[in-house]
Amino acid sequence: MQPTPPVNYGVILFPGFQALDVFGTLDVLNILSTSRHLNLYILAASLDPISTKHNMSGCPSSDFGESVVPTHTFTDPPVDLEVLLIPGGRGTRDEEAMKPVVYFVRDTYSKLSYLLTVCTGSAVLARTGILDRRRATSNKKSWAWVTAQGPKVEWVPKARWVVDGNIWTSSGITVGMDLIYAFVEHVYSGKIAEDIANASEYERHVDPNDDPFAGIWKAGA
Repeated sequence: MQPTPPVNYGVILFPGFQALDVFGTLDVLNILSTSRHLNLYILAASLDPISTKHNMSGCPSSDFGESVVPTHTFTDPPVDLEVLLIPGGRGTRDEEAMKPVVYFVRDTYSKLSYLLTVCTGSAVLARTGILDRRRATSNKKSWAWVTAQGPKVEWVPKARWVVDGNIWTSSGITVGMDLIYAFVEHVYSGKIAEDIANASEYERHVDPNDDPFAGIWKAGA
């Protein structure tokens, strides 16, 4: 029996978020919204446009990035949020900038039906304490840094995505696509997920344990 499908989705943005973590995942829901009633909320610390550019040291000062305009702030969020997505990106390493995200997620989680993370978004979630004693995964290239953010988390080094209760965490960047397809299959149906993937000409990975990058980056070694 399929669970009751959610309607109200939210995505958290912060400076230096990873573009594909957000846009790849949301595009699956964009297509789904042509046949199902869905609402999307974009949350950030302010209503100013949020860029994928970051201010981390040690990187070229390229003037290159995309900006998204939020619909809500963390201090004035939608009251009916059901699904929340936390992306990763270089910005997750800026602990001071991420504090409002951590506080918001910590205060909001109990009201959610589902919480999804892509890439190092699980490191942000780990800082809230919500992942303590839960299974989770993350970007394998950044494995050592991510796992240090949550020493009480049961980190799974070889996994494309991990489901523990209503929390879904995924590995690096592109795997967010496989996560959201698996989520759509779980909540809506396998046929709907397959139809969207075929319409997008996307070849899904359907095995959550199919993770060659754990070996490439020696995650957990």
